[in-house]
Amino acid sequence: MFNKLKVPHTLVLLYGMILLAYVLTMVLPAGQFQTEMNDHGHEVVVPGTYAVIPDTEALPLTSLFTVIPRGLESAQGIIFFVFIIGGALAVIRATGALDAALAKILKRFGGQPALLILMGMLAFAVGSSTIGMAEEYIPLVAILITLCVGMRMDTVAAVGIMVVGYGIGYGTAVMNPFTVLVAQEVAGLTPVSGMAYRLAIFLPFFALGFYHVLRYAKMIRNDPGRSLVADVPEAQPPDPPEPGPISGRQRLVLLVTLAALVIVVWGIKVHQWYFVELGGVFFALALVCGLIYRMSLDDMAINFIGGAGELIGTALLIGFARAIEITLSDGQVLHTIVNGLSQPLVAVGPEISAVGMLFIQSILNFFVPSGSGQAYVTMPIMAPISDIVGVSRQVAVLAYQMGDGFMNMIVPTNAVLMGILGICGIPYGRWFRFIWPLMLQLLLLGSLSMVIAVLIGYQ
Repeated sequence: MFNKLKVPHTLVLLYGMILLAYVLTMVLPAGQFQTEMNDHGHEVVVPGTYAVIPDTEALPLTSLFTVIPRGLESAQGIIFFVFIIGGALAVIRATGALDAALAKILKRFGGQPALLILMGMLAFAVGSSTIGMAEEYIPLVAILITLCVGMRMDTVAAVGIMVVGYGIGYGTAVMNPFTVLVAQEVAGLTPVSGMAYRLAIFLPFFALGFYHVLRYAKMIRNDPGRSLVADVPEAQPPDPPEPGPISGRQRLVLLVTLAALVIVVWGIKVHQWYFVELGGVFFALALVCGLIYRMSLDDMAINFIGGAGELIGTALLIGFARAIEITLSDGQVLHTIVNGLSQPLVAVGPEISAVGMLFIQSILNFFVPSGSGQAYVTMPIMAPISDIVGVSRQVAVLAYQMGDGFMNMIVPTNAVLMGILGICGIPYGRWFRFIWPLMLQLLLLGSLSMVIAVLIGYQ
């Protein structure tokens, strides 16, 4: 059935969702909760204060067009970061250092794709679980694709390693500062509390994701024609590099690149760096690597502009994805959606309520894809509801982080996902066909985890 289904271009899908969001603003009543500043200076929703806003003006029809540049403006941080990453990688690749290093790796580990999938997914999961990495993985997409193609896997398998890894890392995060710590703060819980249970459930979730990616990779290695992107020219990467000697200058380029990645991790963890600082590091990396390789400034500029230019389509996808959330916010229906979804929870038992929280948070992730943003909107409501229905606030936090983390792998409003797919040339419809069976399994396992958490009195 899915093989016969023609899915529109990703940009068409995203604009269709903007149209749907506009229709929702016409159908749903505008409403809002009262908000207040908590002890840490964050604006949070006050439970029980939802009220319909009377006499609101409908969004003008022109907003269907003006929201596009507004979305691009709102997402400018990640968009320009992606441009800088593309330019920097183009300069580094022009030195030949990456291709030479990847060829060596392929020659040594080419017969062990399972090891590449395991170690890659584990690295992405740990980075997301601990320090909340996501956008920072974008620079590694091109490298990962080259490794996978050299092992006779396609770009979908490569993206699966990254996205499934970081999605499970977010969903079962131990101490992600952007999701777990924010949600626990809003819910009034001790930071990083409940770590033991999250560590325990990480293994079965990770095993499920690993098996899904590995099974697809093996299928492609045995029959490349079964690739989900076999007929998509944009998703066909260049041939893997042939093994060759690595010069001294190329080795120095690799060392500097590795040092830059270490600096990025350190800056994120210690100084809370974000797009401006990270973009600065990668621009400096491109300049230093070009100078080490004795590349002329003109050649550096040409390669940098060419690499950035290849990601114009990616930038548009990110801006369109952000425009969906802006449309709902402008129509003042985000709080209406949150309020409506939360009402049924008070009418069922604690175990079912916990599962319901997971599914509600999963649905809300489509409308509020920002992890910390979703925490500030929903946790002030979910935390008191958990008190009413007889489950701990820690369970409510777990429902939030699984709903946010797992759905990041499939919702087209996630700018990071759309950016990665855009870089790889993978249409969203093809990615959906790859990821939806795993999403169903993750939600089923997540429901079981929620029930167990309630039964054991997870605190």
